[in-house]
Amino acid sequence: MSRWQNGSGTLRFEQTVDAETTPAPAGAAGARAYHPPIPLEIAASYAARTRGLLGRDGIDGALLLTPASAVHTFRMRFPIDVAYLTRDLTVLAVRTMRPGRLGLPRLRARHVLEAEAGAMARWDLRPGTRLTIDTP
Repeated sequence: MSRWQNGSGTLRFEQTVDAETTPAPAGAAGARAYHPPIPLEIAASYAARTRGLLGRDGIDGALLLTPASAVHTFRMRFPIDVAYLTRDLTVLAVRTMRPGRLGLPRLRARHVLEAEAGAMARWDLRPGTRLTIDTP
C-alpha cells in the first residue's frame, strides 16, 4: 500500500448476512453484502493527525488517522467511535470514547478510524472486517 496523503476518499467494506441478526432472503445466510460507501477524510500529516476532530461539532462519515495506533478525546466536543486497523485495513477493535479520555494504544494497529458515536454500530463495523479505501 502506498503512503497516504491528506484528502478525501470513500470507505467501503463487506458485511456478512447473518440469518439470526439480519433479515435476508431464504438461503442467503453467510452471503456477502456490500455496505453503502461512506465519505472519508484522510489525515496523514502530523498537523492533520494532531488536529483530527478537535474543534468540530461532528463529522459526516469518518476520519482516517494514518499512521496511528492510539487516540485521545481531550478538548473534543462530542463522543466518538474508534476503530483500530491493521496495516491491511482489518479492524482489530472498535471502542466508543467520551470526551476527555485517553485510548490505549493497540500494538498491531497502524491506522485509526474515527466517527461520531454510534456510527460504527449502525454500519455494523466489527473486529475482523476488512476495509477498502478509494481515493481520487
